[in-house]
Amino acid sequence: MAGLRLGPLLRYVDWESGGHATVWVEADRPCTAEVRCTDGAGGSVRTFQIEGHHYALIPVTGLTPGSSTAYEVLLDGRRVWPLADSPFPQSTIRTPAVPADGVRITFGSCRWAAPPADEHDPIGPDALDGIAARLAAAEHAGQEAGQDTGTDADQHNDRPDVLLLLGDQVYADATSKATQRWLAARRDLREPPGAEVADYEEYTRLYDESWLDPEVRWLLSTVPSCMIFDDHDVIDDWNTSASWLAEMRATPWWQERVLSGLMSYWVYQHLGNLSPAELDTDPVYAAVRETPDGTDALRRFAAGADADPASVRWSYRRDFGRTRLLMTDTRAARVLDEDKRAMLDVDEARWLHDQALDAPGSYDHLLIGASLPWLLPPLIHDAESWNAALCRGERGPRWARFGEDVRRRADLEHWAAFPESFEKLTRLIAEAGSGPDAPATVCVLSGDVHHAYVAEPRWPASEWPGGAPDARVLQLTCSPVHNAIHSSVRMGFRFGWSRAGRRLGHALARHGRAGRPLIEWGRTGGPWFGNQLMTLTLKGRSATLRLDQARADRTDSRLVAADERNLTNGP
Repeated sequence: MAGLRLGPLLRYVDWESGGHATVWVEADRPCTAEVRCTDGAGGSVRTFQIEGHHYALIPVTGLTPGSSTAYEVLLDGRRVWPLADSPFPQSTIRTPAVPADGVRITFGSCRWAAPPADEHDPIGPDALDGIAARLAAAEHAGQEAGQDTGTDADQHNDRPDVLLLLGDQVYADATSKATQRWLAARRDLREPPGAEVADYEEYTRLYDESWLDPEVRWLLSTVPSCMIFDDHDVIDDWNTSASWLAEMRATPWWQERVLSGLMSYWVYQHLGNLSPAELDTDPVYAAVRETPDGTDALRRFAAGADADPASVRWSYRRDFGRTRLLMTDTRAARVLDEDKRAMLDVDEARWLHDQALDAPGSYDHLLIGASLPWLLPPLIHDAESWNAALCRGERGPRWARFGEDVRRRADLEHWAAFPESFEKLTRLIAEAGSGPDAPATVCVLSGDVHHAYVAEPRWPASEWPGGAPDARVLQLTCSPVHNAIHSSVRMGFRFGWSRAGRRLGHALARHGRAGRPLIEWGRTGGPWFGNQLMTLTLKGRSATLRLDQARADRTDSRLVAADERNLTNGP
């Protein structure tokens, strides 16, 4: 008798016809996985096998646009979801009206798995637990008041239409005490990689620990999600530089680690990002389903992705009515040769350019999801561009060696550390945001830096004789969902925005002969510290932003609004 090991996760919901969705599950043995909705919609599929684990991405068809329907999951005909005696409302699939009137997007990054409710949490409440508690309470209240779970209730509880998880969904290099005890029971932690994960089976433990959190499990079952990796999904500083990568490849454990990281990311995160049409033409998805055990096929794919990153595209596009999201891979798509260093390889950069400029006038808001911020505190930006200049030899070989050491120690590998890529992204944003068909906003959504802020560029006439873009351009950074930041780092980020910090940054840039960026920018919100999420509400050509922070103890986790602002009527 098949049982539900992990999930369900509601992943893709169709915004073009409103009739399709996908639901991801992991079972404990081979079986037929099925979704049945109360309105008669549904679908089923056989599981596929990877490294002894059994997964299914269930296509759900027959959904009604602009509706809400509860669903259940069955394995070989036996209901396994909802769980017996669950305290949460029923999981539902909500489809947008066609054409959609607007979209609400909640985003953040960097989440350590929260400890069980009976253990102390040293880093404070989990923001995902907080939003789950908020939504569950609102839906329970609506049901008690006799409301349906459709549009009216959604407006009442601020339910997101989609959850964007912008990297570090799991921490392969910073495991919990419970996971370390589990690892010690299967291998000697005195041997590398020690208390970090080593193989695919150990990655499955991270996802179990993270997604079996009861609040998060329910949240992911009822709110669609889009995901992208960042460094900790594999290892801190992943793809920082060519010399870093060479050193990692010389270790005896790295190859298994990176292949397992890419394989598990493909299974647990990447597949659900794709539409049913994309899945139908995906050769890797077909290969793993055509054989009783898809491990070898997926391992070959991961090995190819590691050896030739340009052969794989992890980035993807989602259109939510008149809002376009371009989720961009800023880790695996890098070019690390110091003479050709780029955040995105040639094909990836061309893809981003073409998607941003496709059918101008067909969208009111352009969102570029990039785990790493485009606009950093100015001192940090200048320090990274200075460091990049040193590493490429602007001040000679001794300074280059010094620069590489600093780059690794200080994690200097954001967009600013790839100066040509920073300039290309800036020009692309300006182009996409200009002209008679320009969107109302162009927003870069990022995480990584363990605090939140809003930054806005200025467009000097010396570099932009045509003037600023017509769209309002913003950097929206939100991190962490559940993690910590040292007080000294907080002080450093605050100083990085200060006038004195800017002067120091300019001095560093002059020393490195790095030149000045094409734009200037300032902070118009924040910095905010704590476990938090941002929510964008986009309707027509209007855009509003809310920052929620988790402030209660974990036995009563709640989100508190720390900032709310209209993005289309000035700061």
